[in-house]
This record gives sequence, C-alpha cells and structure tokens, in this order.
Amino acid sequence: MAAVAALAPAPSQSRLLLSGNEAVARAVWESGCKVAAAYPGTPSTEILEALCTYPDIYTEWAVNEKVSMEVALGASMMGARSFCAMKHVGLNVAADPLMTLTLTGTVGGMVIVVADDIGMASSQNEQDSRFYARFAHLPMFEPADSQESYDMVLAGFEFSEKHQIPVFVRMTARTCHVKCVTQVGARAHHEPSGFVKNAERWVMVPTHAKRRIPMMFQRDITLRAESERSALNVLEPGSDRRVGFVTSGPAYLHVREAFPDAPVLKLGMSHPVPLDKVRALAAQVDRLVVVEEVEPVVETDLKSAGINCHGKDLLPKLGELAPQVLKPAIDFLLDEGMAPTARPASAAAVFPRPPTLCASCPHMGIYYTLSQLKNIIVAGDIGCYTLGAGHPWNALDTTICMGAAVTVAHGMDKGRGAADKDKKILAVMGDSTFMHMGMQGLLDATYNNSNITFLLLDNGTVGMTGGQNTPANGLDIRGNPAPRIDFRKLVEALGVKPERVREVDPYEMPKLFKVIREETKIAEVSVILAYRPCVLTDEFKAARAYHVDEDKCTGCGNCIDVGCPAIHVTHREKVVKPSGKEVELAFVRIDPIACTGCGMCLQPCAPDAIMQVEGPRVVARLHPV
Repeated sequence: MAAVAALAPAPSQSRLLLSGNEAVARAVWESGCKVAAAYPGTPSTEILEALCTYPDIYTEWAVNEKVSMEVALGASMMGARSFCAMKHVGLNVAADPLMTLTLTGTVGGMVIVVADDIGMASSQNEQDSRFYARFAHLPMFEPADSQESYDMVLAGFEFSEKHQIPVFVRMTARTCHVKCVTQVGARAHHEPSGFVKNAERWVMVPTHAKRRIPMMFQRDITLRAESERSALNVLEPGSDRRVGFVTSGPAYLHVREAFPDAPVLKLGMSHPVPLDKVRALAAQVDRLVVVEEVEPVVETDLKSAGINCHGKDLLPKLGELAPQVLKPAIDFLLDEGMAPTARPASAAAVFPRPPTLCASCPHMGIYYTLSQLKNIIVAGDIGCYTLGAGHPWNALDTTICMGAAVTVAHGMDKGRGAADKDKKILAVMGDSTFMHMGMQGLLDATYNNSNITFLLLDNGTVGMTGGQNTPANGLDIRGNPAPRIDFRKLVEALGVKPERVREVDPYEMPKLFKVIREETKIAEVSVILAYRPCVLTDEFKAARAYHVDEDKCTGCGNCIDVGCPAIHVTHREKVVKPSGKEVELAFVRIDPIACTGCGMCLQPCAPDAIMQVEGPRVVARLHPV
C-alpha cells in the first residue's frame, strides 16, 4: 500500500497541498481521535490510507461498513473520539447500527464521513446520502473543498460532543480527490472519559428505545436552531438580484463560477436546513433556485416549508451540476420565465477507452474459461472481476451489490422453471467481497440445499480500490503481520462438504475448465477456490515476457479472447476458406513492457506461435470448446 500522506509535519509547516480525503485524515488526527475504521471504497478509500500513516491513532480496515460503524460507536461509548468512513453504497450496509445509534447517541465525538460518487465513476448507483441524515435525524456537514473538509471534520467532533450524537460529513468524488492548499494545525490531546453503565441508554430493547424516541424529536428542534446560527451556513450578498441560489458542497463552486454576482446561501450544515436564512435570501431576489447534487432534497424541504423555489424542474437529477449545465438552464429561466426540460451535460467527445483487466490478471483465466462453457448462467458481484461482463469475455449475467452473487444464484436455482432446468448456475465473487458480505449468502445456500457452483476468486487484496490489505493476505492496514484466513476451512465451516471444495490455479486454464465442468454436474453447493495474487501487489512476481513468432502465427485470434491488454492486433486479413466461408484473421504482437509472463495466452494458441523471449515454454493447451 502506497502512503498518500506524510506523518505530522513540524510546527512551521502549516500549509499543505491536500486532497479532500487527505484533509479529512489530517483533521481526524488533529482532533485527538483515538479509533478510526473504514472499508475501502471509491471515492473514500484514501482517507484511511492517509490516516494510518499518522502516529498515536488506531486505524483498521474493517471487513465491511457496518462493522466499521460499530467499532467507532464502541470507542465513542468509552468516551474516546472515533471516526468511520465509507462510500455511499457502504452507508446502506451500515444502516442497521445507524438507525439505533441515533437513539443511543454518542459520548466521545464521532464523525461519519460518507463519500457520494456523483456521476458514478466507480459505483453501481448514484444515491444521495443526504437522505440518511434526515432518516436518522442527524446533522450533516457538506464541504466544498479540502480546506472546508478539514475545518468541518474538526467542527464535527466538537458538535458531536456538544450534542452527544454522531455527525455526518458528506463528501463527493470531486471534494475527495481535488487538491488545494490547506491550513492545518497540531494534534490535540483528548482523553477518553470512560464507560458509564446505563442500560436504559445502551441496551436498546423496545422499552428503552421508546423512551428515547421523544428525545430524538426534541433534538430536531435544537439542531435546527443550531443550523440557523451556524457559521457554516453563509448568506453571501450579490448585485444581480434576478436570481438567488441555495446550494452546498462542490455545487457551490459551480454556482459561483457560473454566476459570480448572484446572492448565494451556502449550506455548510445542510441538515437541518436553516429555513429563516433561506427566507431572508428569498426576500432579496426575484427567483430562488436550489442547486444540489443529485436529488431534490433541500428543494423538498423548502417547498414543504412553503418557500417557492425552482430546482429539479430546471436541473438534471444525475451527474455533476457544472457551469455548462447551470448556465443554459438559468439563462432560459431568466429570459423566458419557465423551465426547460432538464438534461445532464453530454460527455465530451474523446477516444473510447473501455475499462479492462490488467495484464496477467488471474480473473482473465476465469472469464476466458467461463466464456467457453455453454448452457450456464453466471451471477457476478462487485469488484475488478465485474469487468468480466465486458468484451471479449461477456461472461457475467448479473451484478447487483456486494455479496449478492451467491444469494442471487441461490434464488435462481430455487426459481428455475422448465426453460432453465438443465442450465448450470454459477456465482463469482472476490475474496474481499466474500468476507465483506458474501459469507452469509454461502451459509444460506448450504443450509437450504442449493444447487450452485461458487467460484471464490482469491487475489489476496481489495484490488478494485488500489490493493488494500485484508484478512486474506495476513497483513493489517499498516502492513504488519496479522492472522490470515483459511478459505477452505471457512467455507467448510459454512456448510460446504470437504469433497466439494476444489482448489485451482486460474492460470492453469485446462485444469480450471475440467474442475468447473465436474463441479457443475454435482447437484449441491460446490466451491472452487482460485488463488493467484493481484498483479499490482508485492506478492505478485513477474516472469519473462512472451512474444509472437510471426512465421507461425495463423491469425486465429484465440489469444485475443483471453482479454489481455498486452496483446495488440497488428493487422487483420479477410480470407475465404475452401468451404467458401469468409473469415477475418487477426495477427497480433505482445507488448514486452506490459507482459508479465503469466502464460495464459499460450494455452489457447492453436499454432504454438507464442514463446518466451529467451526461448519456448511448453504448457498445456486449451482450444475453444
């Protein structure tokens, strides 16, 4: 794991160039926080990667977001300051403890950072986490840049301890990753006050919970008053009073760029909404527009309070509200007095660059093999291996959310009718995802006598988010030795029969093909453990590169179907076979810089035209079935 932030600088170093994620980490450390936990997920990953480089703070990669929130809550109960971070879909996983800790409250300051992936650069949906603040009756801060991220996290710990509740800080991908100069300080000392036994507060049986719900509603009134007087909510005057804006987060910067002379209410504390400040702005302008990413959350709050405003009648409900999106909509409003049909800005015309797996990625062997099988349904999951749904493999049929592959496959098995009675049903999931939320699904499948085959792809890391350590590789967040999970023992403990657990090397595609064929014929749960380290981790060791013998290459194109990005088509030729059928041949070369010598391309090569740079290598062959 590469460090993304330095240790605490000397006192003279008070200005640092930080991303929003690094600024959050700095503020968490400076606050005197004692415990921090997270599960990696773009765009929030770098927060814990940066934080673990600081001294005097416990950090951990939790196995999922629910666990991270519960760890943080436990530390807060001891009077320690605590922190957890996650991406937007991770907050769904953590919703169970969240909806109870809003009743228990906290003792030590607790800040929850949730990073929304506006525009879905690396997510299966584009949810708006501001709904959770309203759902859980908790305050939410929304920074627009790195300095505000730093400031609001520090303010969040103070606010949390004042009101004994957790504080949300909502980031977006732009806030997380854009860097700016940030004024920072020194670490403060915060001594945990100790746990105070109070069953009526901490034991949330129905009788106790019922007594705390009225306290939660009373807290709403207090929080709204805090929002009205909060210095985080700033009413900025402007000379152009034709339109005023209510906005928050990075959308504020877009508004300021597009309409520098307009009055703006910048919501740093966006929940509860300071309605009196909104009314003060509305009284100054001809029209009021709410600019928010992505749902009409504040707009709904304002309209419920009887405040007339525009919002999603003008602006799109997806993607970032950049100036090129804002200006046409607002110009139309000012010129015509009515809203156009809202559409997001079209993407700039650029050369297509579809995502692909890395050269030598062990997932390629899996998906090449699956692409050769007939009469199968493959349920996929969230990770690098989701790319198996794309060209050239086209080997995934479903992807829903983390951990869903086994449960969806199990449901398919139980729901199959005559049309699918002979089809083989497989589930594919990575090792980190399996530990995150997949274990329960496998337990459910074995307990309920499912007929599925489960491919557990163990590459020893969280590959999609940059190679973070997990219990699968036996290293903790700082790279220190930790217990390493034994997947064979684990899946057997979850009910899989020992004889139905097979281990394969995904680089050995003939054996992999044979094992999958054998296990899909068994009418019960089978698990195939496929282990090879991720090529981006230190555990991976590259071998000598390969090259194509041009004199032997027949242009069959079988190697292309493996999907390795190190293989390039040099030219194509159309020929007519003796049967009269026209076919297109694809002649290739292998990039010696990209090739890491895994040997997967040799196995489907019909003419044996691929060899190592320093001599031929004899391996088993697998021709298309």
